[in-house]
Amino acid sequence: MADVVGGRRPGVVPVTAHAKGAGGGPRHDLPEPDDFTRPYWDAAAEGRLLLRRCSDCGRAHHYPREFCPFCWAGEDRVAWEAADGSATLYTWSVVHRNDLPPFGRQVPYTAAVVDLAEGPRMMTRVVDCAPAALRVGMPLSVAFRETAPGVWVPVFRPR
Repeated sequence: MADVVGGRRPGVVPVTAHAKGAGGGPRHDLPEPDDFTRPYWDAAAEGRLLLRRCSDCGRAHHYPREFCPFCWAGEDRVAWEAADGSATLYTWSVVHRNDLPPFGRQVPYTAAVVDLAEGPRMMTRVVDCAPAALRVGMPLSVAFRETAPGVWVPVFRPR
C-alpha cells in the first residue's frame, strides 16, 4: 500500500459532479467519477493505483479507457489491474503561476510526466523534492494526496 500525503486515507471517494470550491466556483483540480472510473478513484482512496490492461495485446494504459487504445479491443477485453506504484521521471515543469482556481494558491508545484513500471506514461505531480534535485530517469514511488475532503489523487515522490 502506498504512502499518504496530507492526512489519513478514507475508504471511499464521495465526489459529486461539478464540484464547487469554497467560493462556489468550479474546482478544476477535482475528478468527477462516473460508473466506469469509480473503481480507479475508490482504489486511490485506499492507496492503490489502478491501470487498465488489454487481454488481446497485453499492453497496459493510463488514463483509464473502456477500450484498448493500442489494438482497439472492446471493454470485455480490458480489465483493471493494480500497478506496483514505481515509476521513473520522464519530464517535468515547475509551475510558478496558474490563474485557474485553486492552483494559484498551490504554486510553485512540479507538474510531471512519469513512466510507470508497467509501461504507460502518466501526468502527475512530484512532491517532497526540490526542483533542483529532479533528474530524468529519477526513481519515484506513488503516494496519494487528499485534494478535498475524501478526494485522493496519485502523486509521486523520490524513492
